[in-house]
Order: sequence, then C-alpha cells, then structure tokens
Amino acid sequence: MKNKYYIVGSGIVGCVIAHELAEKNAEVTIYERREHVGGNLYDFTDEHGIHVHLYGPHIFHTKIERVWEYVTRFCGWQDYNLVCGSIMDGICVPTSFDFESVDKFFPDEAELIKEHIKSVYGDQKSATVLEMLECEDAYVRKFAQYLYDKDYAPYTAKQWGIPPEKVDRQIFKRVPILFSYGSKYFDDPHQAMPETGYTELIKNLLANENISVKTNTEALDIISVNNDMVYINGKPADGTVIYTGPIDELFGCRYGRLPYRSLRFEWKYEDKESFQDMPVVAYPQAEGYTRITEYKKLPCQKVKGTTYAVEYPLPYKKGEANEPYYPVLTDESNELFAKYKKLAEQVNNLICCGRLADFKYYNIDQAIDRALDVAEKLMNGE
Repeated sequence: MKNKYYIVGSGIVGCVIAHELAEKNAEVTIYERREHVGGNLYDFTDEHGIHVHLYGPHIFHTKIERVWEYVTRFCGWQDYNLVCGSIMDGICVPTSFDFESVDKFFPDEAELIKEHIKSVYGDQKSATVLEMLECEDAYVRKFAQYLYDKDYAPYTAKQWGIPPEKVDRQIFKRVPILFSYGSKYFDDPHQAMPETGYTELIKNLLANENISVKTNTEALDIISVNNDMVYINGKPADGTVIYTGPIDELFGCRYGRLPYRSLRFEWKYEDKESFQDMPVVAYPQAEGYTRITEYKKLPCQKVKGTTYAVEYPLPYKKGEANEPYYPVLTDESNELFAKYKKLAEQVNNLICCGRLADFKYYNIDQAIDRALDVAEKLMNGE
C-alpha cells in the first residue's frame, strides 16, 4: 500500500513537499481553500496583458545552492536584480540605503558624514539602522536617526500595526544601510524570476499522478484534532497530515489568536509608459499605504500602459475577505506560539510547517529549504 499524506495549503511549502513525496510513490491529497493553487505566489496576466502577482510582489533570491538547483528543474528563469526605492520628504532614494542617501538628504554635510561612517566601520560593508543608532559617533547617529524617523519607524508602524520598538529586531535587518554606492536590494548570488511566472512553477511541481488537489475546500471543515490524533471527516486519519495554515486555527484558537498581518490591494491601470522610477517603491510617510508595485517592471514587460498595486496593511481576521501574510513577531506572540507548537508536537501524524504554521518570516528560498527538510525526514521515516 502507498503511504498517504494530506497537505493543507497549496503554497510553495505544500507543493514542494507534495512533489517530493509523490516522487517516492506516496499518495498525496492537497486541500486548498482558494480557487487556485500556489497560495500567495499566484500570478497571472491581467486584462491589459501585464503579468501581475495577485498577492503582492515576489522576487526570488537565494544563497542556498540546493534550493537554486531545485527550482531550476521545474521552469526557466531569467536573471533579475530588484531595485527598490523609498520616498522621504518627496525625495526617492534606492533601498537598501547607501551613500546616495547621504548625498541627497544631507548635501551640506555629506562628505563629513561619509568620512565618519568609514572611520567607524572601516572595511565593514553595511550595518543595521539599530546598530547605527547605538553608535557613539554623532554623525553616524544623525544619519541613522533621519532614516529611522522618516522611513523605518513609520513604515514599520503601518506594516505591523504596533509601535516599532515592539517588533522583532530581525525585521530591521531586512533593509540594511550600505557603506558604498550602487545599492542593491539583495546581495544573494542567485536573483531571478520565473520566465512565465510562479504559477507555472507550482503547476509543474504538482504534475504527478500521485497528487490530487481539491480547491475551494476549507480543510478545517473536515480536519480536526482530538487529543493526540488528527481526524478527517470524523475518522482517525489514515495517513500523515501536513498543515501549512495558521497554527492557532488548527486548535480552535484555544489559547487566543496569534497575530498575523494581511494586505488590501488597490489595483490601478494608467495609459502611460511609467508610473514610478522603480518597480517597488515604499511610501513610509503616506497615509495608510506602505508601498506601490508597478508590475510591468517586475520584470520588464514591453506592453502599452502600466498596472500597479497600492498596498494597505491591516490585521488578519478569519472569516473576513483577507489573507494571512505575515506573522507579527513580538515577545508576547512568540510565547503564545510556543504553546501551540507544544500542542502540535503532541499530536500523532501531524506536521506543521510554513510561514503561518511555523510562525516565522520565511523568504521563498527559506520556505523551500524548510519544505525539503520536512520531505526528507518524512521519506526517512522520521
């Protein structure tokens, strides 16, 4: 008899695990609440002929060689080095922030500030804004404080819905300050986009006769946990359940709800060649929204007009027309997650993994790496 696996969610984690198990002749059933596969990676071509990402921009980048080797097996890729910007006091500068930011925001003191940065940090290529705020040098602190007050703090407060000082410090490492010119948003050796989109990658992962996908299916209507056992349709599961959704909901929010952030997108089309200078631009000082993505530049598409999406962060609430995107990482939320993780570990035939179930801010490559680890352990009988 084939080993049976039931996967909740058809995002990248669920699909990679499904593919690996199916290749070993396991029988895999995927339950997907939405009408399409791919989770938040889902992309398509809109009515104007512009390829867009329905749930916000996804740019693949990685240092993990096995992940790069893995994804290139399933579709063609084109090199793509993302350039992002941030508009502060009406001036747009590239992010990650580099010496161009010093020149533009402190034209009268730029050379002095750069000299102090080089004197303090020597050959070091970058630092986080929090590290620079704690620096003893007044000029270094002055530059960092400006960026923190104008960008990091207001953007973080809008994105996460809590004061910046309560957010996990790891979040601030995502946008470093560079001690050079020629800012790049990512420094990973592999930076690329699927030639025909992420949906092709997902469909190729699922192209195995051992995999069946049930879309428009709310898994929590048929899957439940009772003490140390997972049930499907009221009967003990005859296989392993791999759950990639919000972990608190699997247990009926027994200890209270974990905080996840969602997004609302305002989609717009204009009959013009370009809307903004860069494909993704942050607007930390704008009211309500955080960033705008212009999709004809992600990657460059030779089409007439331009489609862009304005992102408005908001709290995720189950039952409302929004999706959970990001776990809100604080000391309190991590303590709450630890309780749910302990519950999950006590359940037979249950694996929780993925950004929502692990309550971690995974990039795409980190999610794939995690999925490969889980699949390997399952195939080894662990």
